[in-house]
This record gives sequence, C-alpha cells and structure tokens, in this order.
Amino acid sequence: MAEISKLKSVTSAIQDIQDGATIMVGGFGGVGSPPSLIQALLNQKTSGLTIICNDAGFPDIGVGRLVTAGRVKRLVASHIGSNPGAGTMMEQGRMIIEFSPQGTLAERIRAGGVGLGGILVDIGMNNEHVTRNKKVITSGSKVYLLEEPLTADYSLIYAQKGDSFGNLTYDKTARNMNPLMAMAADRTIAEICEYQELGSIEEEAIITPGVFVTSVVKSSGVNWKWAWEDI
Repeated sequence: MAEISKLKSVTSAIQDIQDGATIMVGGFGGVGSPPSLIQALLNQKTSGLTIICNDAGFPDIGVGRLVTAGRVKRLVASHIGSNPGAGTMMEQGRMIIEFSPQGTLAERIRAGGVGLGGILVDIGMNNEHVTRNKKVITSGSKVYLLEEPLTADYSLIYAQKGDSFGNLTYDKTARNMNPLMAMAADRTIAEICEYQELGSIEEEAIITPGVFVTSVVKSSGVNWKWAWEDI
C-alpha cells in the first residue's frame, strides 16, 4: 500500500484559512502553541478571526501574537490576565471575549469533538452574568446550566512527534488542549517538532491518531518552552 503523506509546507497548509474563520489554537500560556503556524497566519494577514484557546497568551508569545496584531475579533478563553492588551481591547470594544472556566472549556471542546449536544455544569448557577442566555436543565434533584459544544473551521495544534499520516505524541504539559482540539475542527493542522517516519512511533504511544489530522507541517525549530520558564 502506498504511503499516505499529509506533509505540507507551513504556507500551503494555512493558505485556505480565510478572514473571519473560527480557529482553535492549542497551548497554555504559549507552551504547546504552534509557533510556525501562528507566524504564517500573521504573514498571511488573516484577520477578523474567532479564536478558541485556553488563554490569551502573552503579548508576544503564543496566540497572544495574533491578539496583539489585532487579528482577533472574538476570543473564547478561560482567562486573559497574562496579556494586558487583550483586556484593553475588550474594554475598548475592539475584541469580544467569551470567558469559560478552564475545565468547562476543555469539556465543551471535547463535546464538540465527539458529537455531544453539550455538557451540564453547576458552575455559576447563582451568577446572572454566567446564566444569561443559557438553558437551565433539571436532572433528578439537581439543576444545571447547559454549556454548548465548541467546534471550529480549523484547529492549529502542536505536537512533539508526528509522522506523515498525522499520528501524534506530545511532550508533558505541552499536551494540554491539543488532543481535544484535534477532534473538534473540520480541518486540523498539526505542527510537529520531531518528524518521524511512518510506523516508527509505537502504536501505544500515539495520543492523537492520524485520522483526526488533515495536514502536518515541520516546525521551524522555535520552541516556546523557554518562554514559560523565563517568566
């Protein structure tokens, strides 16, 4: 059987991403974010984006670079405290921010990936800002809020190792949201730090099977580990 290769250049992998797209971006404070793909989006000048990610990154690290450049119209994240620019943009009405607690955010992404209609949570039941426009559901003797699933047009993720089919492994905490996001988008583009020959990754070590990955790109060699460790 001929080898199926999803390997592309960074530029060609993101060239179909249009203004206004909804994109999930992996990472936690920059660690586990795909630096080459983010740089390519900046170079392509893609704008008006809806970004779904754990946080707003730092001003010049991770997804924060897109925020700083003014490319993000709407941000769905668990917090923005590490990026002061995001708070300023929110206050000035230049960027809409939807906050979602980190665990809830992860579960909403997982729900989108596996086709669930949503998740039930009891977080924020007594806060009118949290409950506004959300359905309240009673199950047994408990009352919950229905949190809707999250999906995207694209997911941009970062993996430590990957092969030509898109089978991926991750490095410790850099794993974070990446495996969940790989399942929750129409197209998943994986940036890999160490490119492996097909079949060289042990089957039991694979975290994201290639069936969820549309294309893979080799990282330019930039690794954001230093960014977190130096802060």
